[in-house]
Amino acid sequence: EAREEEKVVRGYASTFNEPYTLYEDDNWRLDEVVDANAFATTDMSDVIMQYDHEGRVFARLSNGTLTVTPDERGLLIEANLGGTELGRQLYEEIQGGYTNKMSFGFVVDGDEVTDTKGADGKSITTRRITSIRKLYDVSAVSIPANDATSISVRSLADGEINRIRAERLEAEKLELARHRAEVRARAIGESK
Repeated sequence: EAREEEKVVRGYASTFNEPYTLYEDDNWRLDEVVDANAFATTDMSDVIMQYDHEGRVFARLSNGTLTVTPDERGLLIEANLGGTELGRQLYEEIQGGYTNKMSFGFVVDGDEVTDTKGADGKSITTRRITSIRKLYDVSAVSIPANDATSISVRSLADGEINRIRAERLEAEKLELARHRAEVRARAIGESK
C-alpha cells in the first residue's frame, strides 16, 4: 500500500497581544487583539483547515492531519495537505508564496472593549478577545484580517534533514577510520 506523500505546512492562524485593524475610515478605527489566554477553555474538538474559510476541507483534527496548539506567540497549526489532490495544490501555492497568511473561524465567549482617541483625534475602539468558546476552522487566506499571521511549507522535517546529515557524517567518519586502519596495516606490513 503506497503511503501518501507528506506535504506539511505550519503557521500561525492567530497571534496574541498584537492588535490588528479590522476597519478604518476618516474618523474611526476598529482594532482587535487576541489575548494570550483566549484559547484556555476553547472547544477544539474537530477543527478543520480550509482556504478562505469555505469550500473543501484540506486537513482535519479528527483524522490526525491537523494539529492546533496555542503557544507563547499565537495559535500554531501544522497540517499535512498530502491526502487530497486539492490539498497538494494548496501546498504548492503555499510553497510558491502565493498564499502566505492565515485566519481562524471562531465564536467569542468573552471580550473587553475600550475607546480611546488617537494622536490625530481619530476615535479608536479596541476589542480584546479574552475567551473563545469554539474554534471551527483555521484557514490559509488570500487577504488576512491579521497581517502578522503566517503559513509556510515546513522543510522536509527540519529534524529529518538533521538526522540524515548526522547519519552521513557518522558514515563518513567510519569510512575514514576504516581507510586509516587499512593504510596503517599496509604500512606496518611493508615495514616488516
